[in-house]
Amino acid sequence: MAHFQTTRRVHHSADEMFALVADVEKYPEFLPLCQQLNVRSRRERDGKTLLVADMTVAYKMVRETFSTQVLLKPDERRIDVKYVEGPFRYLDNRWDFVPVGEGACDVKFDIEYEFKSRTLGLLMGSMFDYAFRRFAEAFEARADVIYGDGARSAQNAG
Repeated sequence: MAHFQTTRRVHHSADEMFALVADVEKYPEFLPLCQQLNVRSRRERDGKTLLVADMTVAYKMVRETFSTQVLLKPDERRIDVKYVEGPFRYLDNRWDFVPVGEGACDVKFDIEYEFKSRTLGLLMGSMFDYAFRRFAEAFEARADVIYGDGARSAQNAG
């Protein structure tokens, strides 16, 4: 089973980063390998939002779609992603956004996955590893576009 975990300090608030990662419909605009994302359902309850989404990833001639259940917990600044169906045997992903002072946070990204097919795993595995390693970076770059370059703003403020 493949596992990747990273913590990245960004110069944007935890709430801003949570909102950016929670806006799943925008993923195809900036996320590596993500070709398409459709939200099948959305339910809100007790301050939390539960989505079921289909993501299509593509690399060269390979194109796969998989479904996940995404639980958005804004009060906890946490997003839990559980696998529903597609080419994986298992996929579990968690995002945590931890404030570390004014206008900064640690973005914690943790993902474990395994493909059902050994062949697909060999074909797509290294690309998924590469993409997952770039996810936090892609979200930070997207935050800089949407909210302004936080590092530059923090340096100018000091």
